[in-house]
Amino acid sequence: MSSTAQLKIFRGDRNGGAMVDYEVPRTPGMVVLDAVHVVQATQAPDLAVRWNCKAGKCGSCSAEVNGKPKLTCMERMDKYPEGTAISIRPMKTFPVIKDLVTDVSWNYAVNKKIPPFKIKEGERKYYQYEADRVQEFRKCIECFLCQNICHVLREHQLKQEFAGPRFLVRVAGLEMHPLDTEDRTELIKDAMGVGFCNITKCCTEVCPESIQITDNAIIPLKERVADRYYDPIRWIARKVFGGNDSRQ
Repeated sequence: MSSTAQLKIFRGDRNGGAMVDYEVPRTPGMVVLDAVHVVQATQAPDLAVRWNCKAGKCGSCSAEVNGKPKLTCMERMDKYPEGTAISIRPMKTFPVIKDLVTDVSWNYAVNKKIPPFKIKEGERKYYQYEADRVQEFRKCIECFLCQNICHVLREHQLKQEFAGPRFLVRVAGLEMHPLDTEDRTELIKDAMGVGFCNITKCCTEVCPESIQITDNAIIPLKERVADRYYDPIRWIARKVFGGNDSRQ
C-alpha cells in the first residue's frame, strides 16, 4: 500500500489568504518541491511557486516548511513521518505576490547602493589565504533565506535602516578583497545599519551554502566600524590631525 503526504499550502495574495489541505502520494527520494509540483499537476494548476534549477543552486524555491526557512528542492519528504502534516508558506519577510511567490525586489534595490569593486593600481599580488577568505562569500546563491529569518527584517521590518545579512556578506567580499580600494565603512555603519545585528547567528543556521555569515562577515564589519568611529584613540587623532582614518 502506497503512503501519502498531507500538505497544508498557503493560497492567497497580498490581500490575504488561507492554508489549504492537499494529499499527495509519497515517492522515493521525494522533496517538498516535488510534492508541490504534484499538487500543481493534479489538484491546483493555478498554484504559484517559484523554482528553477531544482538542485539547490539557484535559490529560487525558498519558502517556509513547518515554520523554518528552506530551499524546498532540498528538503526531503522522508524527514517528516507519515501522518504528519507539512505546512508550506511563503517567506514571511517579503510581500506575497501569489501563493508561495514573494516580492523580493527590495533586495535588488539594496544591492544597487553598494559601491562596486575598485581595483588597486600598481602591483596586483595577494596570498592564497587572502583569496580563500573572500571566496566563501561568493558561494551565496541569493535564496534570501538569511534575509527572511533575520528578526530585524522579519519582525521589525526595518528595511529602510538595515540591509540584511545577504548584503553584509556581499560588502564583506568586497571590503576584504586584497585588491579592492573602495572605503565602504560609512555605508556599512549608516545606510546598511550593521549595528542593528545582534549576532544571533540565525542567518548562519539557515544558509544552504554553509557560509559563516555572522563570524566571517558581519562581526569583522562591526569591528571595522567600531575601530573607525568608536575607538577613543582614533577619535582623538581625528580631532588633532583632522580627516578620516585610512581604510583598515
